Amino acid sequence: MKNVCVFCGSSPGSRPEYTETARNLGVSLVKFGIGLVYGGANVGTMGTIARSVLEAGGKVTGIIPRHLAEKEVAFTDLSDLRIVDSMHQRKALMEQMSDGFIALPGGLGTIEEFFEVWTWAQLNMHQKPCGLLNVCQYYDKLLEFLDHTVTQQFVENDHRRMIIVESEPITLIERFRAYHPPVTDKAKWALKMNINHK
Repeated sequence: MKNVCVFCGSSPGSRPEYTETARNLGVSLVKFGIGLVYGGANVGTMGTIARSVLEAGGKVTGIIPRHLAEKEVAFTDLSDLRIVDSMHQRKALMEQMSDGFIALPGGLGTIEEFFEVWTWAQLNMHQKPCGLLNVCQYYDKLLEFLDHTVTQQFVENDHRRMIIVESEPITLIERFRAYHPPVTDKAKWALKMNINHK
């Protein structure tokens, strides 16, 4: 595992634990010799994790759309800052460069980016681990909803279990390193569900 992509907020959030965990995750990545790929901003928990990796002597790759870079939120001190033309290009490059994906507490962008890479894993477009750092139970209600999607037979249980959930960075990284993707076929599962309902 050479690089992990971390989705996180342009805001620090309301609790000091969010910033503290972003900092700890950055230091933990460096301890395991893993580089950081992230959204390229210098604000919020995005800026916190990038600075923590740099201060610990690690490698950071920032990927930011041009329209955001022009608003002066880009982390211009990075040695590897990639400016792309769109959000779509940003996410595609993040996926290509990363061996796993972690979401810290964040807003709509964080959740959307995480759900996209998890959907790609569900569709066997990649076999990389996807995890949530559930700081201060931030994602509890989201996880409860995802369990509901399984009971309502819109999501296969094996796909739901793909998401690795931990509250501590080192534990999450260790589970990433031991990850083996489930052998699933969404098309066959969907066909089975439709047959069962006829």
